[in-house]
Amino acid sequence: MIGIDPVPLFPLGSIVITPGAVATLDQASVKLAIAKHAAGDWGILGADDRRRNDETVLNGGTLASIYQDSRGKKFYVLTESDRTRTSVLLPEEY
Repeated sequence: MIGIDPVPLFPLGSIVITPGAVATLDQASVKLAIAKHAAGDWGILGADDRRRNDETVLNGGTLASIYQDSRGKKFYVLTESDRTRTSVLLPEEY
């Protein structure tokens, strides 16, 4: 991404980051993951979950992505089905 933010495929709503994610994750990685999530890059999801998210963008429902920060710590980005909120959290906070 040469300084150009991708056009989001869906609204993110309010972005909420849990205290555990703030304390643990590299925030630059979180920012990049949120942009990827909004653009339909679902991170390290398997093929079936990727297809499910692609369908959910069109048909509605909760969207879930999994990423790793620069230190290898796994985290989730979840957008609610009504698109009012996107949450960043650690797996143990789910």
